[in-house]
Amino acid sequence: MTNREEELLALIRRNPAISQNELAAALGITRSSVAVHITNLMKKGLILGKGYLLRQEDYVCVLGGSNIDISGFPNQKLVLHDSNPGKVKISLGGVGRNIADNLVHLGVPTKLISATGEDVYGKKLIGHANDIGLDVRHSLILSNRATSTYLAILDETGDMKVAISHMDIFEDLSIDFIQTRRQVIEDSKICVIDTNIPTETISYVVDNFKNTEFFLDTVSTTKALKIKDKIGAFHTIKPNKIEAELLSGLEIRSERDLVHVSEYFLDKGVQRVFITLAESGVFYHDGTEHALIPSPKVNVVNATGAGDAFVSALVFARFNQYEMPETARFAMAASVLALRHEETINPSMSRDNVLLTMKELGLDQ
Repeated sequence: MTNREEELLALIRRNPAISQNELAAALGITRSSVAVHITNLMKKGLILGKGYLLRQEDYVCVLGGSNIDISGFPNQKLVLHDSNPGKVKISLGGVGRNIADNLVHLGVPTKLISATGEDVYGKKLIGHANDIGLDVRHSLILSNRATSTYLAILDETGDMKVAISHMDIFEDLSIDFIQTRRQVIEDSKICVIDTNIPTETISYVVDNFKNTEFFLDTVSTTKALKIKDKIGAFHTIKPNKIEAELLSGLEIRSERDLVHVSEYFLDKGVQRVFITLAESGVFYHDGTEHALIPSPKVNVVNATGAGDAFVSALVFARFNQYEMPETARFAMAASVLALRHEETINPSMSRDNVLLTMKELGLDQ
């Protein structure tokens, strides 16, 4: 497929009703050239007929949270019970949304099932998704709920002083709603679930949708406990050290303990275990091989999106049939790329840039 054909398909995926004149204007070519490209795409089986019916391609489904993060930074020492001059930053967030955003950057066709309100923040989230080619057509949009929002006030050192998390909307990601999206989940090659979703919904999905590989993002130590009794339903998990201890009931003090804890998960039915250990690295085990990969030295700009980038890279690697060692190294490099940028999603996230980062860090050996 040529670069022009790829551009054409991307526009059609974003708007299946787009006209040939609109395609021509968007690409800066003639309408007759568009017609030739469409004919070629039909011959290649990528467009199946009139109305730009596209061939079903493999994709990843993400079932998780979408969020707006609002952070306040004082110019000087924070004074409580007073108005502080400073700066306010509004950014897109949510674990599921972040993972989906990274996957699109990595070139993986992705559908996000989440929930937003019909407010200005919800429109911002949906608009961004449409801009980058993230399919959010199956998400829940509610007029009677506010989009999930996280409001944080930081002190002069950058540490969070107080925060309010307004995430009630995710309660509407109910079993009844998920039943209407069953085909989207079951037809996906991989489905990523984050634990912002209600416990009963997660249980229903992993108990009833048997034809999909489920990847787990634990989100936090508290929310991770939601899936403790369902851990064996997940193909791949990525807990950190504390989450792995809580979910297994075993203490981790050595590499031998890491083996025992991962074997606990493998015995439950998990196929692949990745335990992140902050500056100590990443341990992986799939029942056949295991290893501890030390963390490279990194100049951290923002640690917020590293975990989401790691999970996205695990999904990308599985989607592209990477072996375990290469998967772990690729995911580590993706997290480093995230750590190096001030935004949660590094705009330069891509397969090629992750591979370059692997080479730079000596992770390509």
